[in-house]
Amino acid sequence: MSRLSSVTLSVALLLLCLGVATRAVPARDSAAGPQAPPTAKPADQQAAKQKKPPSAKLADPWPDAAKLAERRVEAEKRQLFQSEEQFPFTLKADFKAVNRERTPESTKRFPATLTVAGPDGKDVTIPVSLGTRGKSRLNPRTCSFVPLRVDFPKKELLKGTLFDGQESLKLITHCENEDSQDQYILLEQLTYRIFNVLTPRSFRARLARATYVDSGNDKVLATRNAVFVEDDGDLARRLEGRSVALPRLQFKDLDRDSLVLMMLFQYMIGNTDFSIYALHNVRFVTTPAKVFYPVVWDFDMAGLVSAPYAAPAQVLGLGSVRDRLYRGPCLTQDQYAPYLDVFRAKQAEVMAAVDSQPGLDEQRRRTAKTFLEKFYITLSRPGDVKKEFVDRCRAQPTM
Repeated sequence: MSRLSSVTLSVALLLLCLGVATRAVPARDSAAGPQAPPTAKPADQQAAKQKKPPSAKLADPWPDAAKLAERRVEAEKRQLFQSEEQFPFTLKADFKAVNRERTPESTKRFPATLTVAGPDGKDVTIPVSLGTRGKSRLNPRTCSFVPLRVDFPKKELLKGTLFDGQESLKLITHCENEDSQDQYILLEQLTYRIFNVLTPRSFRARLARATYVDSGNDKVLATRNAVFVEDDGDLARRLEGRSVALPRLQFKDLDRDSLVLMMLFQYMIGNTDFSIYALHNVRFVTTPAKVFYPVVWDFDMAGLVSAPYAAPAQVLGLGSVRDRLYRGPCLTQDQYAPYLDVFRAKQAEVMAAVDSQPGLDEQRRRTAKTFLEKFYITLSRPGDVKKEFVDRCRAQPTM
């Protein structure tokens, strides 16, 4: 079956499930007598009208090649990602209310302001809204401070600032207000940088220094490292495609080169906290040619980062987050060779990224280098390559 056919089949099954779900109607209480149909609020009507199944994007018409190239250049030039230098900003909101919102995939938004230096060096205050995101870190027993999504206003208000052209960005925040948390943020941002070294089919991430202020009493709650992660749409524009959130995809539906490279990268950093089938920490970029590229993010559970709340995936038989397991499609040793050659060719750049990561204390820098060096030692030994990627590979259509 072709890639397009298998994707179409997956989408058809998804739409069938959605259709069944939408036909379920709550029973009317006959004792209560006739009831007038509920009157939807304008906002509810608009949301119902705008809500489409994820597969709907597959049917949208594509712009021509010139327009796709124009969008690519525009996304590549986003001001926020033109430098790797850390920058300060202040986020002011009712953080008591924000940190109470612990429902995964919540759509609730909270008014806030973001203050950052403008093009002339003077502070610019931008009205924004905040939402919570993530899953495991929303558990209050795991983290006292939630991961955030920052939604920006009309583009006219952002002209000339670092956020020029942005609409919505994920913000990686600290888990607890402790100095050690800054190190974990640095390690996660380093992980994004390493993926950028290996492939442009990866999210860009910009290191920042965030000051969080409570809007109720103007009290500074914390000043910690933070990271802005590139918007899904801009990633897709850079690849001259569009972002789609399709669950239940299989390996055969995806571009094999990108898939294998991504899976080897996850092995490299010791990360198993993702799922293609369940669409967990994975997004797909599709092109006019119906090629699907998998792109991953969210690396706090990786062994390279080793956040305090990270736990090994026991269902996979792992005893530590620093245990590695390849979870991609099974290939022969010869078939793995060109992909492993990409990692070998980039080894110097990868290690240089660790050496140049600002703010890392020397102990964590050494630990990170040792962890990555063990990966490269494996690649240098044909017997270890066979053991890790051929013998231990679990034949499966997806994960």
